[in-house]
Amino acid sequence: MKSLRELFRIGNGPSSSHTMGPKHAAELFLKKNPQSHSFRVTLYGSLAATGKGHLTDVAILEVLEAHASTEIVWLPKTFLPFHPNAMMFESLNQDNKTTDRWTVYSVGGGALSDGEQTIGLSESDSGEIYDMNSIDEIMNWCEATGKSYWEYVEECEGKEIWDYLREVWHVMRASVKNGLENEGVLPGPLALTRKAPSYNIKADGYKKSLQSRGLLFSYALAVSEENAAGGVIVTAPTCGSCGVIPAVLYLLEETRGFTETRILRSLATAGLFGNVVKKNASISGAEVGCQGEIGVACAMAAAAANQLFGGSPAQIEYAAEMGLEHHLGMTCDPVCGLVQIPCIERNAFAAARALDANLYSSFTDGIHRVSFDRVVEVMKQTGHDIPTLYKETSEGGLALGHEFTKKKFNI
Repeated sequence: MKSLRELFRIGNGPSSSHTMGPKHAAELFLKKNPQSHSFRVTLYGSLAATGKGHLTDVAILEVLEAHASTEIVWLPKTFLPFHPNAMMFESLNQDNKTTDRWTVYSVGGGALSDGEQTIGLSESDSGEIYDMNSIDEIMNWCEATGKSYWEYVEECEGKEIWDYLREVWHVMRASVKNGLENEGVLPGPLALTRKAPSYNIKADGYKKSLQSRGLLFSYALAVSEENAAGGVIVTAPTCGSCGVIPAVLYLLEETRGFTETRILRSLATAGLFGNVVKKNASISGAEVGCQGEIGVACAMAAAAANQLFGGSPAQIEYAAEMGLEHHLGMTCDPVCGLVQIPCIERNAFAAARALDANLYSSFTDGIHRVSFDRVVEVMKQTGHDIPTLYKETSEGGLALGHEFTKKKFNI
């Protein structure tokens, strides 16, 4: 597995696979072809089907058009074999003839692949740094050494990982606070009003037993709404699921007084579980549906919470397993291709479910029949079995037949 730096990415929303990934690909192609007369970018499959709602074209043009005229070609019905999020970049000379061509895939969480290997975020990409790629292996290591998951992260990443995770946490906290302050309507044809500020205020009016749940909802909504508005967030593991972990950890920091050090350790554990899914299955909604985004975020948050409350490695694994298991089969069907309906609400409910998984696991000794790794295998297979119309194409499920779908962007 690669560094957690490749999983927790700081950037602007609304989509890691449809905005961050394509923008990074455009930067790489421009660097290779700085003298091109013009560019042509062909978007395939899910990138084309929901690209305008996700601002894919805006992200690409922001990079390329500053240097040369750029044409975007949309092919939503054409799916390349390796991954649904495919792009082909072409550089053209004055005679409009192709001088260079590159096909690349946005595989989730902002990561890119050329079809054979993942392309690092920078030239200093460290490659594979974890020698164990399953939770079963890592949990056995924890039991044999008496150490915890976060200590395995430190062994593989080095102590400098804490500086990066501290930056990640500060951005997460800022995205919660910004989302609670910002009001108004989110961009796009849905005219969706931000709800986080009102949820946060209303939570104060409830008795303590309900107040914390209302606050949790407001925190998750705050980050998800910031993402939908193109604000700065952290992929956790994606933009579409970026509100779950910050909501859970922000609530626990505010109400339980956990120190920053302990929060960072829980964040490392959350990242480890997300990394295992990214390595062995997928965190791309276009490839496996929303179970790979919201389901994985819920599992990561459940693991982080259980560690904070003193869970054993087995209990932490069980909490994460339940967080993912109970999202199996969740489709990705965003209305109008926007990361708004049902995405924003799903973040709030997944945050609540993460705390439920933590509590359930804390009542057990951590022994259970279905392992986290097994659920990851099932999630991958389930994702491949889900029809394409339910995987970030806005052609099925909740997106189909919605009144605003009739006004969908011309592609």
